[in-house]
Amino acid sequence: MRLPDVGSAHRSHMLTIAQFECNIRYITSVLMVSRGAAEGILMKSRLGFWLVLTVCFVLLASARLEAQKPTPSHMEWWAQSRFGIFVHWGPISLKGAEISWSRANTNSNCPNAGPIPAEEYDNLYHRFNPVRFNAREWVRTAKAAGAGYIVLTAKHCDGFLLWDSKVSDYNIMNTPFHRDVCAELAKAAHEEHLRIGWYFSPMDWKDPDCRGVRNSEFVARMQGEIRELLSNYGRIDLIWFDYDGRSAPWDQAATYALVKRLQPEIVINNRLDLGENTNAGLPQSMGPHADYYTPEQWIGGYDDQNPWESCMTLSTKNQWSWGGADDGVKPLNDCLEMILGGADGDGNILLDIGPMPSGEIPPAQVTRLEQIGAWLKKSGRSIHQTRGGPYRPGEYGGTTRSGNTVYLHLKPRDGYPLKLPALPAKVLRAHSLNGGRVAVTQGSNGIEISLLKPAVGPATVVALELDRSAIGLPAIDVLEAPNLCFGATATASNVFQNMAEYTADKAIDIREDTRWATDNGTRAAWIQVDFGKPVKFSRAVVVQAYPELQRIKRWAIEYFDEASGEWKTCSALGLMPSKASCRFAPVTARKARLNILEASDGPTIWEFKLYAE
Repeated sequence: MRLPDVGSAHRSHMLTIAQFECNIRYITSVLMVSRGAAEGILMKSRLGFWLVLTVCFVLLASARLEAQKPTPSHMEWWAQSRFGIFVHWGPISLKGAEISWSRANTNSNCPNAGPIPAEEYDNLYHRFNPVRFNAREWVRTAKAAGAGYIVLTAKHCDGFLLWDSKVSDYNIMNTPFHRDVCAELAKAAHEEHLRIGWYFSPMDWKDPDCRGVRNSEFVARMQGEIRELLSNYGRIDLIWFDYDGRSAPWDQAATYALVKRLQPEIVINNRLDLGENTNAGLPQSMGPHADYYTPEQWIGGYDDQNPWESCMTLSTKNQWSWGGADDGVKPLNDCLEMILGGADGDGNILLDIGPMPSGEIPPAQVTRLEQIGAWLKKSGRSIHQTRGGPYRPGEYGGTTRSGNTVYLHLKPRDGYPLKLPALPAKVLRAHSLNGGRVAVTQGSNGIEISLLKPAVGPATVVALELDRSAIGLPAIDVLEAPNLCFGATATASNVFQNMAEYTADKAIDIREDTRWATDNGTRAAWIQVDFGKPVKFSRAVVVQAYPELQRIKRWAIEYFDEASGEWKTCSALGLMPSKASCRFAPVTARKARLNILEASDGPTIWEFKLYAE
């Protein structure tokens, strides 16, 4: 895993249908909430207002003509799981370093440039002896977490194979361990009724023929390895190809044909076809043979037309393999928010763990997975065997549906009661799955949710039982208060390498897949918005990128006082969570800013939002 970028996965600026809808929704909400403000920005006449409003609704309606797309039959088990476990493991665990990327480069056609000399990295397998590896324990841990499948890095980009291969001798049978990990894991998964998949890197950074003049010979060996993986271990449910941002000369037509011939019902991700200037996290990246696309280290947006799966790390270092004794695990709420975000968006989450050199899953990871499983025992019916919607995700949380039930995942927030648009169905009963208490009132104009007692954790899960199936209901937007920053002019004190991809406007574009980023080593920074005229605001929301790094230690929301010519504080806070929200006494000003007063390293922000209430 991991693509070369500013510390994590690359995010494209391409505007997807969902993002386009988001823009239209905000334009529409701004127009409806404040016609005067909208006229000042977008039009000069009453006719212009109604013309733009009509166009917005027509465009929005045209983007919704497709109903929720049914799941292909061979993928039903995958979609119903909603949650799987990724396992990155190999001899590199002896170093506690990133798998593959920590290896020094020996092939100029490959992108790695790690600090570990190739001679040292390539000989770690001579010391790799994971005598405490227990495939059944791995499988039982995944099941205890509530996961529906497990995916092992059978071969990562470093070329090491975790199975008994006759194609390459750089494999687990030539270590002191001398046991076929893939065979044992597949057997345990089959016996415990857990779906299993292999991660397979088509590129091999150790092999000098990869992308070289003898690439065709390399591809023949690569296909031989795939043949072993898909022939020798019974039913294999999924194959997870990867890419590294370079060319993809893998004879895809023959490779796909081989995979399907050996495992006709297998599920295949979208990365085998990807090369330069491509983004695995977009639906456009799906070739004709791919079943789903793969956002990396971010949660995909709502998409009920194209299956997707976000791969995420449990490691606090954001590492795709064991991070050493000083590594840790993300907070429980952050992990649950990932799973909720995936299901609400009609996608999956593949959460990565990294076993130790002994073969054991680190105790802290086991504990966190068990905690996730305990939460899912109470609320898992709102995740497993569901589809996203009908209400699209927003600041309120999100929804899933199954049978005659809509499940609300209500985030802790101010502003209850929550008013939701009308459903074309009658609510017969409402109750919380995880200890909260709610009151639900349904009228002709919509549904009102009063949260009498929030549940402990990232969301109060509420089941709305309807008088008809929830599956056929159309997707519905929840129009919340307009974000005042959208449409303002943004500037920042610092931009990562002055790249257009990370400028200040990326933090106010109402897209949580673009970000404002600062240079490495930045300890303080600010992002400022100019509304063009004085506006009133009393609430701020900041969505931090990669919150697990805990970079932002102190921050404040400030406004510029024209009378004194000074910046004044609305609210000052400490360590920033993943999504920070604060209220303060109403302020009227033309300019406002997020002032990051102390950071451990270059801070980066997905979204900065201000609201009137």
